[in-house]
Amino acid sequence: MFQVRIHGRGGQGVVTAAAILSMAAFAEGRHSQAFPSFGSERMGAPVISFCRIDDRPIRTREPVVEPDALIIQDVTLIHQVDLFAGLSSDGYVLVNTSRTFEELGLGELAHRFQPDRQLSCPATELALEKLGRPLPNAALLGGFAALTSEISIDAIGTAARQRYPGTVGEQNAAAAMAAYEFVSFSRRELDRAATD
Repeated sequence: MFQVRIHGRGGQGVVTAAAILSMAAFAEGRHSQAFPSFGSERMGAPVISFCRIDDRPIRTREPVVEPDALIIQDVTLIHQVDLFAGLSSDGYVLVNTSRTFEELGLGELAHRFQPDRQLSCPATELALEKLGRPLPNAALLGGFAALTSEISIDAIGTAARQRYPGTVGEQNAAAAMAAYEFVSFSRRELDRAATD
């Protein structure tokens, strides 16, 4: 089972991101589950959403405490919440920012994880470019597809179009593709640097 935990703030599409990821996995013939964790908080409050993907039926319903991947939609949460709790050293981390982990004050923490499994992606900027709105969720899912190879970018695009029919779905699919290309390029650069 592959487990994903998504951190963000209310109104940023954190719950929708998990739903789209779950839809994408289902479209590929896999079992999936998505659900949020929040109380009666207002817009802007921290929100966590979870997604599980497996080739077999998923019976568990608990929150994801040991994720295989983290998607961090809002970098302002980094020093407020223990985002990395339960993540193993071979887990994946995708952060919505154009800054490096060192610039975010995560340099020491980042050394615990494999360098090719922790990347930043300017998803909000890509969403503004493709959607005209600062909603990074679909873009981050495109980056997630490139980072983990757990789901295909085609499935993410299909799920985004199902969730948002018409122009908005096409724009979200375009944002996902832009992030997929960005992260794919970043990974190739890391691989090149590692072999030099």
